[in-house]
Amino acid sequence: MIPVTTLRNKNVALFGLGGSGLATAQALAAGGAKVVAWDDNPDSVAKAASEGLVTADLRQIDWNGISAFILSPGVPLTHPKPHWSVDLARAAGVEIIGDVELFVRERRAYAPDCPFIAITGTNGKSTTTALIAHILKSSGRDTQLGGNIGTAVLTLDPPKAGRFFVVECSSYQIDLAPTINPSAGILLNLTPDHLDRHGTMQHYADVKERLVAGSDTAIIAVDDTFTTLIADRIERSGARVVRVSRRQPLADGLYAEGARLLLAQGGTAREIADLSDIQTLRGGHNAQNAAAAIAACVAVGVSEDEIRAGLASFPGLKHRMQPVGRKASAVFVNDSKATNADAAAPALSSYDRIYWIAGGLPKEGGITSLSGFFPRIAKAYLIGEAAAAFAATLGETVPYEISGTLERAVLHAAADAEKDEAGPVAVLLSPACASFDQYKNFEVRGDAFVGHVATLPGVTMLIEANG
Repeated sequence: MIPVTTLRNKNVALFGLGGSGLATAQALAAGGAKVVAWDDNPDSVAKAASEGLVTADLRQIDWNGISAFILSPGVPLTHPKPHWSVDLARAAGVEIIGDVELFVRERRAYAPDCPFIAITGTNGKSTTTALIAHILKSSGRDTQLGGNIGTAVLTLDPPKAGRFFVVECSSYQIDLAPTINPSAGILLNLTPDHLDRHGTMQHYADVKERLVAGSDTAIIAVDDTFTTLIADRIERSGARVVRVSRRQPLADGLYAEGARLLLAQGGTAREIADLSDIQTLRGGHNAQNAAAAIAACVAVGVSEDEIRAGLASFPGLKHRMQPVGRKASAVFVNDSKATNADAAAPALSSYDRIYWIAGGLPKEGGITSLSGFFPRIAKAYLIGEAAAAFAATLGETVPYEISGTLERAVLHAAADAEKDEAGPVAVLLSPACASFDQYKNFEVRGDAFVGHVATLPGVTMLIEANG
């Protein structure tokens, strides 16, 4: 835990007692702040109280003397309208911040020079974050991984000299971190997302820009209009910008030519890494993720040899294009995190011949947007509530069966893949659907897939069957 000492002896109000909110309240209390916490969910309030935290309805407290209001990132700050607790804080003139801002202040107070890499973007954040942390850890560095990737930032070990922090940041967290100042900040891409919480695409982009604008080194992938403009604007301000691209050569920066990553300086380029044989970094999207990770690691002093070794041993992000088993020429890939069509596209683009397991609780739009990948699909195995609708979309274009259950789909796909003599194939779980019709969440679905693969005769498992 990182005790939040920068608010010691101060009166602090906090709203939102889910996982990160509860951790934040505990970190504040451990640092000596006088915390009063609340949530709209009575069960969350009861849990906080049972753990010794002071709880009270923030509509009933005296806001005079409150030094800071800590808001959980899942609670609306601006759109579609501010939460009632936000209105109270603003009316009292109290600053509104989140857990990432508290981390930033602790780092600034105790170890301002300890390396801090922050990652944001609409897509690819988690893979890039996990890859950076893996490169750092595999090179022997003291590495802390947290943020939006699933570990609350204030549950990490405290900042100190020589300790590296790798933090994934959502737009909600950045919005609550006005002084965020990473050693290296990464912006991967910007496409419309979370506009119900930001109002407009421009506001969403402006929030994301704050992370790189405050960085010592701003690493920006320039493959969309918004990020290109942001890179130009930050560079004009005098900050150091490293551009990254998966689609175009750059005079300065890192860019991809297929699976080769090139580092360009002054118009001269040289290869810095080759991803051809790294199964966990297949596809153009991962070339971008890896290029950004390389730039960040170079910025904090990691050698190129250490970076290449880390890339080669990267195990992949769990449930995201994760190779889990192999039999003869077939690789079994867990992409359970692909809960809509857009999320399934990277995996479908990364293999030439696919036995595709898809379906679950359908999302709006189905899989029509994936039709460009249908020629890659040898056969589809459809499960869950979406099976009939997906079958109608595939029609006569792609052979399919309605398997119904994941277990049956794995058995049948594995049997068909074994008979395929066309060359390397992938048995790919990339559902393009939510899991809730058959599983609690995509993690449970992915673990079930791994378990079913592990029972197949002759399969060499690449990970533990329990995940």
